[in-house]
Amino acid sequence: MYSVKEAFYTLQGEGARTGRASVFCRFTGCNLWSGREADRGNSLCRFCDTDFVGTDGQNGGRFRDASALADHLAALWPHATDRVVPYAVFTGGEPLLQLDEALIQAMHDRGFEVAVETNGTVAIPAGIDWLCVSPKGASRLVVESGDELKLVYPQPDAPPERFSHLDFRYFYLQPMDLAPLSGAGDTMAETVAYCLRVPQWQLSLQTHKIVGID
Repeated sequence: MYSVKEAFYTLQGEGARTGRASVFCRFTGCNLWSGREADRGNSLCRFCDTDFVGTDGQNGGRFRDASALADHLAALWPHATDRVVPYAVFTGGEPLLQLDEALIQAMHDRGFEVAVETNGTVAIPAGIDWLCVSPKGASRLVVESGDELKLVYPQPDAPPERFSHLDFRYFYLQPMDLAPLSGAGDTMAETVAYCLRVPQWQLSLQTHKIVGID
């Protein structure tokens, strides 16, 4: 059984695949925060801006097996063409609490390339085509290699230097969205300054918020 908060067709808004047409599948649940505001202050991830509680979102629901969910997601890809490989992004919450080899294989069987955006605290199943790790706070990484490491910045207990030695193709800093914390400050200026100072890190923006899409 898979529990999905929402699923939709959009453009990838962040990181190395920015602008790529994608079917997003957001699973319910996370191991670093319950998703309830009452628990935010005591969680390992305090700045999350995503609703991953319940299955009441767009195209959300519970799916009995990998085939049923893969069919559901494949139906959201609107193009019948051999020129473009369909692309699915599994996110959350923490997607690796649910994403498994059976679902990855089911998506491959339907012609999809499979990407995942994870906090890196859960071991990855075999078969993922594009792996993005986004470390959160003081949580311990068990995933130390992949395609891109995307660090929300600044995090006092997760400085970039802690991750710069890891085995990733791309290193991104993404300015923290302070809205969930009602904070003040210019995280964009801080992030730009760090990328200029340490060019191993590139700037990632939440372009989906800038242009007003999901």
